[in-house]
Amino acid sequence: MARVIGSVVSTQKDSSLVGKKLMIVRPIDSDQKEIRFEQVAADTVNAGIGDNVLVVRGAGARRADGESGNESADVNDCTIVGIIDRFDK
Repeated sequence: MARVIGSVVSTQKDSSLVGKKLMIVRPIDSDQKEIRFEQVAADTVNAGIGDNVLVVRGAGARRADGESGNESADVNDCTIVGIIDRFDK
Protein backbone atom coordinates (compact mmCIF):
# COMPACT_ATOMS: atom_id res chain seq x y z
CA MET A 1 0.00 0.00 0.00
CA ALA A 2 1.18 3.51 -0.75
CA ARG A 3 0.03 7.11 -1.08
CA VAL A 4 0.57 9.03 -4.31
CA ILE A 5 2.42 12.23 -3.42
CA GLY A 6 3.42 13.56 -6.82
CA SER A 7 4.28 12.82 -10.41
CA VAL A 8 7.42 12.64 -12.53
CA VAL A 9 7.84 14.01 -16.05
CA SER A 10 10.60 12.42 -18.11
CA THR A 11 10.98 13.09 -21.81
CA GLN A 12 13.96 10.74 -22.19
CA LYS A 13 13.28 7.25 -20.85
CA ASP A 14 13.40 3.55 -21.68
CA SER A 15 11.04 2.65 -24.51
CA SER A 16 9.00 0.39 -22.18
CA LEU A 17 7.98 3.50 -20.20
CA VAL A 18 6.89 5.65 -23.15
CA GLY A 19 3.24 6.64 -22.74
CA LYS A 20 3.08 5.58 -19.09
CA LYS A 21 2.25 7.99 -16.27
CA LEU A 22 4.93 7.92 -13.57
CA MET A 23 3.87 8.74 -10.02
CA ILE A 24 5.84 9.32 -6.81
CA VAL A 25 4.52 7.02 -4.08
CA ARG A 26 5.36 6.58 -0.42
CA PRO A 27 4.49 3.26 1.29
CA ILE A 28 1.89 3.45 4.07
CA ASP A 29 0.77 1.07 6.80
CA SER A 30 -2.84 0.03 7.53
CA ASP A 31 -3.25 3.10 9.76
CA GLN A 32 -2.40 5.22 6.68
CA LYS A 33 0.85 6.40 8.25
CA GLU A 34 3.69 6.94 5.81
CA ILE A 35 6.60 4.55 6.21
CA ARG A 36 9.93 4.15 4.45
CA PHE A 37 11.07 6.13 1.44
CA GLU A 38 9.53 7.51 -1.74
CA GLN A 39 9.73 5.67 -5.06
CA VAL A 40 8.47 6.04 -8.59
CA ALA A 41 5.71 3.74 -9.85
CA ALA A 42 4.16 3.29 -13.28
CA ASP A 43 0.42 4.00 -13.02
CA THR A 44 -1.99 1.56 -14.72
CA VAL A 45 -5.21 2.78 -13.04
CA ASN A 46 -5.09 6.57 -13.47
CA ALA A 47 -4.42 7.33 -9.80
CA GLY A 48 -4.14 10.93 -8.62
CA ILE A 49 -2.11 12.79 -6.06
CA GLY A 50 -3.44 12.03 -2.57
CA ASP A 51 -4.90 8.63 -3.53
CA ASN A 52 -4.04 5.59 -1.45
CA VAL A 53 -3.08 2.83 -3.88
CA LEU A 54 -2.09 -0.81 -4.17
CA VAL A 55 1.37 -1.34 -5.61
CA VAL A 56 3.21 -4.43 -6.79
CA ARG A 57 6.95 -4.76 -7.22
CA GLY A 58 9.38 -6.97 -9.09
CA ALA A 59 8.07 -9.53 -11.57
CA GLY A 60 4.49 -8.80 -10.49
CA ALA A 61 4.94 -5.15 -11.45
CA ARG A 62 6.13 -6.07 -14.91
CA ARG A 63 3.25 -8.51 -15.50
CA ALA A 64 0.66 -6.04 -14.18
CA ASP A 65 1.90 -3.54 -16.70
CA GLY A 66 0.98 -5.85 -19.58
CA GLU A 67 4.57 -6.12 -20.78
CA SER A 68 5.41 -9.75 -19.96
CA GLY A 69 7.71 -11.34 -22.49
CA ASN A 70 9.26 -7.97 -23.34
CA GLU A 71 12.81 -7.74 -22.00
CA SER A 72 12.76 -3.94 -22.08
CA ALA A 73 9.88 -4.05 -19.56
CA ASP A 74 12.40 -5.13 -16.91
CA VAL A 75 12.93 -1.40 -16.22
CA ASN A 76 9.60 -1.19 -14.40
CA ASP A 77 9.94 -2.45 -10.83
CA CYS A 78 6.95 -0.76 -9.17
CA THR A 79 3.43 -0.51 -10.62
CA ILE A 80 0.20 0.97 -9.24
CA VAL A 81 -2.51 -1.68 -9.79
CA GLY A 82 -5.44 -0.38 -7.73
CA ILE A 83 -6.90 2.59 -5.87
CA ILE A 84 -7.87 1.89 -2.24
CA ASP A 85 -11.43 2.96 -1.41
CA ARG A 86 -11.23 2.31 2.32
CA PHE A 87 -9.37 0.45 5.06
CA ASP A 88 -11.40 -2.01 7.17
CA LYS A 89 -9.65 -3.35 10.27
